[in-house]
Amino acid sequence: MSKRLKSSGAQGRKRRKEEEEIREKDRDGAEVLAATVKALKDGLVVAVPTDTIYGLACLAQHRDAIKKVYDIKGRNGQKPLAICVGEIQEIYKYCEVKVKEELLADLLPGPVTLVFERSEVLNKDLNPFTPLVGVRIPDHGFLRRLCQMCEEPLALTSANISSQTSTVAVHEFQDLWPRLALVVDDGPIGDQNRLGSTVVDLSVLGKYRVIRPGCAFTSTVDLLQRKYGLCEDTTED
Repeated sequence: MSKRLKSSGAQGRKRRKEEEEIREKDRDGAEVLAATVKALKDGLVVAVPTDTIYGLACLAQHRDAIKKVYDIKGRNGQKPLAICVGEIQEIYKYCEVKVKEELLADLLPGPVTLVFERSEVLNKDLNPFTPLVGVRIPDHGFLRRLCQMCEEPLALTSANISSQTSTVAVHEFQDLWPRLALVVDDGPIGDQNRLGSTVVDLSVLGKYRVIRPGCAFTSTVDLLQRKYGLCEDTTED
């Protein structure tokens, strides 16, 4: 969508130039989205910005693409990948949700990954070793639009070699570029503490369990306890 600016004279010429720049940026954004969607639909892996750190993404329903993500990262095959969707209603398609929709709306979009039991619709080759799956809706316009255009969930993980530091700029994972179909550069992003999203298991009715504190730990736990009355699940795995 282009933003129109109106004026006249020298100021008008300046604003017309600004308008042209905005339109060019809009065109560039649309082209980047289209190219990213095509790469994903072709079963490839791309690097994308999120609201916390840079991530690697592929189609969650694509078996071979999932394998590529593990290969690129050198990731332990027993470590799960989260999925990313564009709207809250899509969570119900891929997860068995046991909390109020209001709770989802309070946390998402945002830097939180919520873990639920997976539904039968989700690709069985994604995390076949667990009945659970983490789901994200990042507070990032590009990534949400990307999910909407793909019309299916993305598998999402951090853009780095496993066990290495999370990345907040594309040059920090430059060694991965040759193995990626596309790198979307949104400049330095996210919280510079590099903590990534807060991961919370909500698969047990009335309870929560923090899997990873992440960057939104305090506000998330406070919301779950104070507003929704959830109790911490201290059961050992």
